[in-house]
Amino acid sequence: MPIINKKSEAFLEAYLNNASPTGFESPGQKLWLEYIEDYVDEWHIDNYGTAYAVINPGQDYKVVIEGHADEISWFVHYISEEGFINVVRNGGSDHMIAPSKRVNIHTKKGMVTGVFGWPAIHTRKGKESTPTLSVDNIFIDVGAKNKAEVLKMGIHVGCVITYQDEFITLNKNYYVGRALDNRIGGFCIAEVARLLKEKKKKLPYTLYIINAVQEEVGLRGAEMIAETIKPNVAIVTDVTHDSNTPLVNTKKVGDIKCGKGPSLTYAPAVHNKLLNMIIKIAEDKKIPFQREASSRSTGTDTDAFAYSNGGVPSALISLPLRYMHTTVEMAHKADVENVIKLIYETLLKIKKGQSFKYF
Repeated sequence: MPIINKKSEAFLEAYLNNASPTGFESPGQKLWLEYIEDYVDEWHIDNYGTAYAVINPGQDYKVVIEGHADEISWFVHYISEEGFINVVRNGGSDHMIAPSKRVNIHTKKGMVTGVFGWPAIHTRKGKESTPTLSVDNIFIDVGAKNKAEVLKMGIHVGCVITYQDEFITLNKNYYVGRALDNRIGGFCIAEVARLLKEKKKKLPYTLYIINAVQEEVGLRGAEMIAETIKPNVAIVTDVTHDSNTPLVNTKKVGDIKCGKGPSLTYAPAVHNKLLNMIIKIAEDKKIPFQREASSRSTGTDTDAFAYSNGGVPSALISLPLRYMHTTVEMAHKADVENVIKLIYETLLKIKKGQSFKYF
């Protein structure tokens, strides 16, 4: 029987369609808390907007499950006298996908629609026939006649910019949209909370369900909340690359494929005893999984939790994703369900006061 129901899928669509750029996550956090509050005992936010829900509060032993709420975006950087807008990245935005994309510019007066323009193929001759795309030469056109008109719209340097692309389901098997990285992780941990409530499971420890901000600019939200909560164990979920699409080198990236289950990462920050415990649970419960390795850091909030507070046993459960940091990120429904199931089953196995010391 599927884990994800119609109500939760409706939440996922609304949550993905809502913009949640790094540093401006609050509207998405409100949606997330509205959904999860029926399944938890209490919830809180910190000063920078990380939201966290709590089940069985007040216990000495504290377990975290975590995803991050923010999406990559752009900032208005410069407005020319002719009314064109240049940008800088807010997170790891890919300038290669920008030309011809529709965008929303977030202002105090509301959203302003714009487009990333690009010279027509007919106008590019000789040496200019294949201009090099860079952050320096992409630009936004809001249909203004000059800079004064742009400013009158409420647009100024520092306004954040997001793409308009919205959620769809592709061939009944794939969720597609922008910012599955990593609001799909926030969705997964909320679904874990729902399952615990609906199945009336009593945990012997306090569970913190964290939707962190500012991962895309250096794991900053996780860094802050790890110091606040001081957990004993942390299980992080994020996305990883499906390397089995054209133009991706599996030998370099790793051999991960959508539809084959969550990916479990080996890395210095990943605690081997916790990882092996998760692997055994997956095997026992017949949850498909894949493996990958990170040479130094995972590049996810796992690193922030692992190296906080004198060291916190941490593990990473990743969702295979196609076309990361584009507006058509794709995740297989079965993988999403199996991420939820694996986190849920792991929580049921962790014991109060459990030590993960190697010897």
